[in-house]
Amino acid sequence: MLDRRFAALSDPTRRAMLDRLACSPASLSGLAEPFDMTLPAVLKHVRVLEAAELVVTSKVGRARMCELAANPLADVSGWVEQRRRRWGRLLDRFAEHIADRGDGS
Repeated sequence: MLDRRFAALSDPTRRAMLDRLACSPASLSGLAEPFDMTLPAVLKHVRVLEAAELVVTSKVGRARMCELAANPLADVSGWVEQRRRRWGRLLDRFAEHIADRGDGS
């Protein structure tokens, strides 16, 4: 699932849609408003977000409503945080190594 989420997040249009949905749920047509694309094109983006479990849609009358899934990016941020800590430790060790070499050791 992590791969699907990163793939979904790789597109700037989908990231913008997620930003919009972070404010409040929106209909498919409401979600499409700021973009210069057809509703079928917007629906393709929404389906990618759904497959990545970042967005949940439901049919309300004739409208398809979209909303951000509960805590959808927890695994993504966890993965990034683990790498950040690991790289931080490696860079600290590298800095110590360079500092030790600078003392003439």
